[in-house]
Amino acid sequence: MFRKILIANRGEIAVRIARTARRMGVKTVAVHSDVDANAPHVAACDEAALIGPAPAAESYLRGDRIIAAALAAGAEAIHPGYGFLSENPDFVEAVEAAGLTFIGPPAAAIRAMGLKDAAKAAMEKAGVPVVPGYHGAEQDPAFLKARADEIGYPVLIKARAGGGGKGMRKVDRPEDFLPALEAAQGEGRASFGDGACLIEKWIVAPRHVEIQVFGDSHGGAVHLFERDCSLQRRHQKVIEEAPAPGMTEEMRRAMGDAAVRAARAIGYAGAGTVEFIVDASEGLRPDRFYFMEMNTRLQVEHPVTEAVAGLDLVEWQLRVAAGEPLPLRQEDLRIDGWAFEARLYAEDPARGFMPATGRLRRLRLPEDRARIDAGVREGDEIPPHYDPMIAKVIVHGRDREEARLRLIDALEAAEIAGSTTNLAFLARLAADPDFAAGRVDTGLIDRKLAQLSAPPELRPETPALAAIAALGLHEAAPAPAFDDRSGWRLWDAETREVALIGPDGAARAVRLQAQGPGRFAAEGREIALSRHDGRLRASVDGGPARPVTLMRWSDAQGVVAAVIDGPATTQWRLPDPLESADDAAAGGDAAAAPMPGLVKAVFVAPGDAVKSGDALIVMEAMKMEHRLTAPRDGVVASVACAPGAQVAEGAVLLTLEPEE
Repeated sequence: MFRKILIANRGEIAVRIARTARRMGVKTVAVHSDVDANAPHVAACDEAALIGPAPAAESYLRGDRIIAAALAAGAEAIHPGYGFLSENPDFVEAVEAAGLTFIGPPAAAIRAMGLKDAAKAAMEKAGVPVVPGYHGAEQDPAFLKARADEIGYPVLIKARAGGGGKGMRKVDRPEDFLPALEAAQGEGRASFGDGACLIEKWIVAPRHVEIQVFGDSHGGAVHLFERDCSLQRRHQKVIEEAPAPGMTEEMRRAMGDAAVRAARAIGYAGAGTVEFIVDASEGLRPDRFYFMEMNTRLQVEHPVTEAVAGLDLVEWQLRVAAGEPLPLRQEDLRIDGWAFEARLYAEDPARGFMPATGRLRRLRLPEDRARIDAGVREGDEIPPHYDPMIAKVIVHGRDREEARLRLIDALEAAEIAGSTTNLAFLARLAADPDFAAGRVDTGLIDRKLAQLSAPPELRPETPALAAIAALGLHEAAPAPAFDDRSGWRLWDAETREVALIGPDGAARAVRLQAQGPGRFAAEGREIALSRHDGRLRASVDGGPARPVTLMRWSDAQGVVAAVIDGPATTQWRLPDPLESADDAAAGGDAAAAPMPGLVKAVFVAPGDAVKSGDALIVMEAMKMEHRLTAPRDGVVASVACAPGAQVAEGAVLLTLEPEE
């Protein structure tokens, strides 16, 4: 076994790898960019090395610096985690050329699966079923449209070098094909340096079911059963589970055998996942699953397999990379119970899952109720340079319903403030009737997006609680000592108007009256605050006291108040009396940055005429691209950015001439 390994990654996966290595007595070396110097993954390892500035292209994607750090630290092997360099065959060869071991598959296996068209051809040869479509090299748009017309609509355009949902477009009508192809090719070039695409038949009732495989250097290969990853937004997974709902032994055996054939066909060693699209229009049938791609690395969702199989897949990775045979044979593997994983992100479901930033003023995750794989801590800033994952919440139960109820319980117990997150969205999704019944497919979230991503329904007393928090009156409950400067007199029943900007951006006034220690009248209700075992509780009109968290902090824009009530967090602001109308958003006369990020492209110049909806600017943040479009017809007055510029959230990037 290795004595020391370097982990060429960051965030939760680096922390998770370090945890297993420590249990096995293996020393670990972390690498980090300058903004990650104090990150949890650095603290989780025995040593650390700085490899560059914040942009991934100058740090976590610099294989030469990573290899140099490994050699300097005396590491014997490099674990890539997932993302970054984990599926880069050139990096694998460079690692091996430096005399180090790559904890993953051979470079040849990664190359065999790196391009989707070549991978599908190899799988057809190995007897693995593939989706009907065109997987050839010809990329003339007219030729590809003709192939799509032959396949029949709807079709799916996929960048052949793609991943993570990038470079994918569903096309329902022939007239939409060429614009969608252009967009997919552009995204493929921007994300992977390869604009080539393939065309596939769109499966009408699709389920995304994948098989975890493992191979060793002695010719051994097994599968560790399936995971259902059908709950997706923007082609990216949200909640995964193992086993798959409705799975039969016949179907599991057929899919498992196909996945092992796929692994053997390319001489695979280490952890890998063979992903299938399943036509579930008539249930799960052994003749209705098709190879999509193979991820030649550890998957984000590997913990659900660990939970039901009772294994540590990172330990298996280390043992196989060290030359050991697979620890178990296929007949030794069993499924025990059910597991779910929910991906907790800093993102805004109501704004198309746009990545969010901000400081995590509060981050309390229920480690007593779930396995929590986290890459950030309370007080950390969510940087705009990387994937915005906060944590993975993993639960296990005797059956699906027990595991689902544990997932809901864990999500409802979490508390987050300071950044917009998908926590409330996840809790709603876990409680959805179709999800509860196992009626899952890749379109479920899109069909129910409006209700799943709707703003949290405010309780009638929430604005009053926000006012109490904004003035800091909750901090000494049940006997708050009022600040003389606030205009209050101790225990006087004076009423005060508190102006607030709500989470919807609308201004409102709350009439708040102190009636005694921790007792208030507001919005026509009596509110009593008390503390039990260190937790704040709120009782309304004499009703039962329920847990609630009230917070107050200051930032560059002034005072912020947060009300955390179950999985829903609402943030309110005291308006700045010095704020002028000139500081307000430019509304329909401008395009502003929806998040901090990098300007990738600018399509217009001053004097250009634009139509409403025309593409103006492309931004990139947290590995995702966003197009800014014209808010109305008009003429461009000014452009305040250029490709390559880093811009802040809310920065006005382009203005239109005023309407006459």
